[in-house]
Amino acid sequence: MGMWALIFGSVIVAACLGVGYLTLCVGRFAGIRKLSGENKWRRRIVSLGIVAAGLVVAALAISVVNAVIILLHVVIFLLLYGLVIKIIDKVRGKKFKINYQGWLALITSVVYLSVGWYLCHNVWQTDYEITTDKNVGTLKIALIADSHMGTTFDGKGFEEHLKTIEKQSPDMLVIAGDFVDDGTSSKDLIDACDALGKLDLKYGVWYCYGNHDEGYYKNKDYTPQQLENALKDNGVHVLADSYELVDNRFYVAGRKDKSRGERKDMDELLKGADTSKYIIVLDHEPNDYKAEADSAADLVLSGHTHGGQLFPITHLGILMSMNDKTYGYEKRESTDFIVTSGISDWEIKFKTGTKSEYVIVNVNGKDI
Repeated sequence: MGMWALIFGSVIVAACLGVGYLTLCVGRFAGIRKLSGENKWRRRIVSLGIVAAGLVVAALAISVVNAVIILLHVVIFLLLYGLVIKIIDKVRGKKFKINYQGWLALITSVVYLSVGWYLCHNVWQTDYEITTDKNVGTLKIALIADSHMGTTFDGKGFEEHLKTIEKQSPDMLVIAGDFVDDGTSSKDLIDACDALGKLDLKYGVWYCYGNHDEGYYKNKDYTPQQLENALKDNGVHVLADSYELVDNRFYVAGRKDKSRGERKDMDELLKGADTSKYIIVLDHEPNDYKAEADSAADLVLSGHTHGGQLFPITHLGILMSMNDKTYGYEKRESTDFIVTSGISDWEIKFKTGTKSEYVIVNVNGKDI
């Protein structure tokens, strides 16, 4: 909790400093200089008004958080281009009459964040090939996480993505947490669960909880029990520190999320399981790799990180020891680990360090 307080505090300080710097930079545009005349303070007031208006429009159109994200990106590009222009000015021996720093920063911000919006709001397929010595035959797993229903798509939009996934003919769909969020409406919840119930998959749908599913702010118009009931009523296997044997072929285990308090360790979780069979573990947060690699787990599937979300903080979670991996595939001991960037998003509506995705995992083992 202290780590997040530090991060949020740093962002607030950076945003306040950014408003000040952006105000000075806006005042360098010829149009603003002409509008405010040679009065320095009038120019700053006009510039601050423009900056404030832009932030208000962005906050109302998207959200306060995303307005801050836009602000910080513009400021970063201003600083980068400011350095470049200063070097060029020094080489040329004179200053440019046109405010290239401002124009380049503005254009780059628009293009860069537009690409980030596109990468966040569209969904790609990512494939992995896994091999095992266990007698599981071939198994095709579709993995999604972090749909945070109601953010980049609603329940009906989720159904369209499921149709795309179903066309890949997976044997099963696993959901590695954060299916819903505090802002998810009961209608979107029902629509999304109904969509899961319509899937025709050999081994059905499997789900473990994420840190957002049961909520932080308690302002949902449905209860955690209603969420669980809606999933189970549509044939979804809800796993919370439990496992099931599937077709006498493999196990699917789901861990309680780390954020929800005490949970079973890996030995407790898999107690009684036949470890000669292939074992898939769903764990929303990828931060218990050592214990999972030391256990009988063969494949661990996670989400939570959103793939790092924004460049260049893609690996911040690892550097700050918040996660063992931010995105992609890794093998430790005899255990395969995969972290997905998620099929949607939470609060930030841009992905510049990754993209939204669903994952297809092809497991290739010995014939049964």
